[in-house]
Amino acid sequence: MTDAPTILEATDVIAGYLPGVDILNGCSMTVKQGELIGIIGPNGAGKSTFLKALFGLVPIREGSVMLEGQDITNTRADELVHRGVGFVPQNNNVFPSLTIKENLEMGAYQAHKKFAERFERIVDLFPTLGDRRNQRAGSLSGGERQMVAMARALMMDPRVLLLDEPSAGLSPVRQDETFVRTREINRTGVTVIMVEQNARRCLQICDRGYVLDQGTSAYTATGQELLKDPKVIELYLGTLGA
Repeated sequence: MTDAPTILEATDVIAGYLPGVDILNGCSMTVKQGELIGIIGPNGAGKSTFLKALFGLVPIREGSVMLEGQDITNTRADELVHRGVGFVPQNNNVFPSLTIKENLEMGAYQAHKKFAERFERIVDLFPTLGDRRNQRAGSLSGGERQMVAMARALMMDPRVLLLDEPSAGLSPVRQDETFVRTREINRTGVTVIMVEQNARRCLQICDRGYVLDQGTSAYTATGQELLKDPKVIELYLGTLGA
């Protein structure tokens, strides 16, 4: 993976929701094409804010974000979708009154002529969605909604997929399914950047991890190296790291 080209690079990003209040204080990240990147850290470290800043949902005051060598700093979210970046938020990530199929149609809004082709590819990856395509999303469990949200983001055939705490609020079984599904998506060639509270499971599946603390990138290493790092075990994994 080290020989792969850089697909996304964030440099010294300073950002926040309110004027004069910075949540991110110089976050940097380099992502190679095809990697699965995990972002971990304590509550309030700025993990989800960083992901939203990459996707144009939080204003970046200083620093830059590059996509395949092109500056996308503060680019609007709809334009980023058009340019190959998908985003799955943690909450309110489906249209509950719409069916599964209609949710996926919304995901392909910018390329509606390709819906049928992409829908078939999605149901190959998520057969359950094909079987239940006419069921309303509001009647689904949390894990099933997460599946729909991921599938909808994939309808635009993104090169980079941003996942904001995909396992949050799910049962242990559903959490494991979500991590397996994330790895399967990555194996299709999609670069994945995932923020996760379940640090141990995240590091088990990711190629590299970034540890954020107090709004900055503290350090990075492979997932396996971070799993064995005494400081990471003490601060973020606890007894789970043993």
